[in-house]
This record gives sequence, C-alpha cells and structure tokens, in this order.
Amino acid sequence: MLALRSIRAQGLRASMRMPANTLSIAAALAIRGKSSLVPVTMTSPADTLRYADQKLAHFDKMSFLPIRESVVSREMTTRYMNDMLDHAETDVVIIGAGSAGLSCAYELTKHSDVKVTIIEQSVAPGGGCWVGGQLFSAMVVRKPGHTLFDELEVPYDDKGDYVVCKHAALFMGSVIRAALIAPNTKLFNAVAVEDLLVRQTDTGIRVRGVVTNWSLVTQNHDTQSCMDPQVMEAKVVITATGHDGPMGATCAKRLEAIGALPAGLPGMHAMDMSTAEDAVLHMTNEVVPGLIFAGMEVAEVRGCNRMGPTFGAMLMSGQKAASLAIKALERDHGYGTSAWNN
Repeated sequence: MLALRSIRAQGLRASMRMPANTLSIAAALAIRGKSSLVPVTMTSPADTLRYADQKLAHFDKMSFLPIRESVVSREMTTRYMNDMLDHAETDVVIIGAGSAGLSCAYELTKHSDVKVTIIEQSVAPGGGCWVGGQLFSAMVVRKPGHTLFDELEVPYDDKGDYVVCKHAALFMGSVIRAALIAPNTKLFNAVAVEDLLVRQTDTGIRVRGVVTNWSLVTQNHDTQSCMDPQVMEAKVVITATGHDGPMGATCAKRLEAIGALPAGLPGMHAMDMSTAEDAVLHMTNEVVPGLIFAGMEVAEVRGCNRMGPTFGAMLMSGQKAASLAIKALERDHGYGTSAWNN
C-alpha cells in the first residue's frame, strides 16, 4: 500500500470547493507558483498540449533582467564571507552532511535559538544516501525509522516491518531542503575538517571546535607548500563522517592518534542487519566531552556490525545526536535558562 504523505494538492482543492478535474490550466499554473509540492494535473491530451503550447509561448517571450558580472561576484562573496564571520563561533558543528548528519541538522532546526553549522567535504551534500545498495535507486528503512519520512512527507511503500522509498534521492532532497531552509543552519560544502580544536583538562580533553580548510587544499597538502587552516569554535561537535575511508571516520581516527581513545580501534565489523541498526542507534553518544558520534562512525569506535543498505539507524542516530547536543548545551552552557541568552 503506497502511503502517500504529500496530500497538499487534495487539501487545496477541497478548500477551493471544486472537483479536482475542474482546475483550469491557468489556475494550475498559479498554484504551482505558490507551491512546487502541488502538481499540475492535466485532464486530457488536449489540456496537455495546450499547456505545453502556453509554456513555449511564455519562454519565447522571456527575457532576463540585466545584471553586471561584478554584482554576481559581490553577492556570492559577501554572503559567504559574512557566513564565515558569523559561524566562526557557533553552538553546534555537524561534521558530515550524509543521512545521519542531515537528519541531525533537521532535528536541530526545531530549536531555532541554536546556531548550527554543517561542514561537508564534498561539493554535494548527501553522502552515500543518494542511492540504495549497489547503486540501485530504492531506499529501504526498517520501522520505526520511517517516522522521519512521515515528518518530511516523503512517500513510501509500506511493507509491514519496513518501508521502501522508490528513490533515495526523494528522502535526501527533502531532508536537505528541510535542514537548510531554516534560519539557524548553514552548510559549508567543499570544506574539510582537518583536525579538532581541543582543550586539555585534568581528566583528558574537551572538544571545543573544528579545524577547517578547503577540501581541495586538504587533498593536496602533499603536493604543495604548507597551507594553514583556520578554526570554528563550537559548544558541541557532532561527527557523522561515516565508516572508515579516505575522509571517513575522521574524528575516530584523530582521537585515537592523540590518545583520547585506546589504540587499535575495533572498527566496523561484518554485516548483520538484525543487530547493526540497534547497536548503532543505542551507541550514539558523547564519546569525549563536547564530541558526539553519530551514524556509521559509531561503528568504527564501538565495533558494531555494518547494516548495509538499510538506513533507519542513520536517520534515528542523527536525530538522537541532536537531542544529545541539546542536553550537552543545557549541561555545560545553560541552554533553556536565562544564562543561554546572555
């Protein structure tokens, strides 16, 4: 049974008190202008051809307003630099904009007074969640991980114990939009985290931010002269960089290197879907003060099995990490009290 959650079109037509098939092409176009979630429904081949003719006539008359090239450069530069200035100090840094990191960011949009900075080393956010297993399109999520689909109005096929979204990009596009449209979040893509910003204490280290550089610089340190990074200070850091790889398990490997975690991390174990997702979710936690692990990076630290192409634990781990971050902000920085605003 296909559980279609995006029913705004039906609600809109009902509020207009007219049958769905009586919408004129002009009315349908007006509705599309207001919301891209409402499809333009053609009632006959003639309507389809008339609509296409109208659109072609519209495009033939179209002319873009003038602009100088320098204006475009200034808009991009000033906005980006202002964002960098604003996020030099932030409340929460999320490392990695994959399924866990973006689910975490979305959950934190529910706390509008928390500034969230997402750092993604790739140009495109999404990590490995644009497709399912072996580059196939469908995305399988075991229940109750589908609750995030419901929140984001992602359609799926309900198969009883699990659901199937017909293309993983449907979820990824939805969660990216939901996370980034919020005023309290900012994504810096094509930016790599090269190191952690820490403070040494009597009981060990406390993470208090990240060391960043352009991804292309990070990937070419061995071919160029020294190109120093800069930092973002954060009250809480959430690392969701995935399992071990060229730029995966970044914080797990760094903590091991500096002695904050025992040498010889267990690493991700072989696949066992039945146990892996519960383990990753339950072991999503603050590993050292100020640093929370989420998603498959948890498996690298705790030795969980891999779950392969089922994504419920990624979504729930990200959302759990967001709640852990809120509690850390309450514990260490007075979130929820008058001290927070001061």
